[in-house]
Formats: sequence, C-alpha cells, structure tokens
Amino acid sequence: MADAVSIPPSQGVQTATTKVHEVIKQRILDGHYQAHEYIREASIARELEVSRTPVREALRELVSEGWLEAIPHHGSRVVAWTEKDAREVFELRLVLEPMAVRLASERMNEDCLAHLEAMATRMEQLTERVEADPSVRNEIASLNHEFHRELILASGNQRLATVLESVVRTSVIRRNFGNYDLANLRRSMRHHREILEAIRAGSPSWAEHIMRAHLLAAQALHFRFPDAPDS
Repeated sequence: MADAVSIPPSQGVQTATTKVHEVIKQRILDGHYQAHEYIREASIARELEVSRTPVREALRELVSEGWLEAIPHHGSRVVAWTEKDAREVFELRLVLEPMAVRLASERMNEDCLAHLEAMATRMEQLTERVEADPSVRNEIASLNHEFHRELILASGNQRLATVLESVVRTSVIRRNFGNYDLANLRRSMRHHREILEAIRAGSPSWAEHIMRAHLLAAQALHFRFPDAPDS
C-alpha cells in the first residue's frame, strides 16, 4: 500500500477559504444576501461545516474585493451601492466592455463562440417563459453574468478582464431582473445574439457597437428603475 499523502494545513485552509468565498459571493449575486445584511461567521462555519478560520479569511477577502464592508464591533455586511456608484460603473463599462468585445471578436475560437451561442439560446428560451414562470429570471440573470464574463475573458487581455471584473462586482448587481418587462428582456437577448452574429461575421466594429448599445439601454433602464440589473 502506498504511503498516505498528507495535505499541508495551509493548503487545507486555503481550499476551505476558497469554498466559503465562492458560496458567499454567489449568494450575493443571486440576491440571497441583501444590501446591508450581515454575514455571520459562526453561522456560515456551521452551515458549510468548516472551522471559523477559513470563514474569517473569506470574509476578509470579500471586504478587500468590495463585496462586503467591515463595520467595527458588528462584523461584515453586504455593500449597498449608491446612484453615484452606479453612474461611475456604467461610465467605466461603456469604455472598457466594448473594447473587450472588439478584442474578443478578433481572437475568439469556435469552441468559445459555440458556448456563448448556447448560453444565448438558453436565455432566449427562458425569456419566453418569464410571464408564466417569473422565477426563471434568476437563471437568466446568472447566465447573463456568465455570458458577459466569458465575452470579456475571450478578449485575451488579462489586465482588462481583471479591471472589468472588479468594476462589475462592485456595481449594483441585481439578479432578479425584476424591472425588465418582456419587451426589455427580448431587446437584451437580441443584443446578445447580434453581438455573436457580428463576431461570427468577423466584424469587430459591429460587435463593439452593439455592446455599447446594450450597455446604454441597460443604463437608461437602471436609472429609470434604480433596482434594475446592471446588464
């Protein structure tokens, strides 16, 4: 029998920290944790069956990344973003995200494009079910976040992707698309599809233009209904 392989304690803690970090972040994205809600170290440790050390580390990381804020003598709570925050985020995204899509359209491989097309198709299908089953908005929102993330990563520019990830994660993220009526959802889906058509046609300028229009439409809706999602 081979000797058992021991895992250094630091590696075990890091794995647990990563798990806790991802769970809390996803819950913020999903709207499970609301703005100004406190994330309790003890309850998370108990729920995820880990010690309090990795939970403490994960909370510290989430504070440094802008997902949470540390309140002295109270703990860590979910950040709430102001209208000014949202305006600044849109200003940055309107410059950087069309640039990322232009680069992506020049570098994207077939596998990545096919994956994005599959996500776009799934979102379109879910959109047509929204009126009968409003709960599908959460899945649309999750797919939408992943769609934009994959497009940005396809740019091949890691620094640009890192900056945009930071910008998006510190924006007013809403996961329920509650203020997107069917017409607005369909328009958003058309934008996704046209971006992919532009990429497949080998037209970076076309793709860049549609992404900018997509963000401008989201911006207008956001400031008409401040609780709307960011894209």
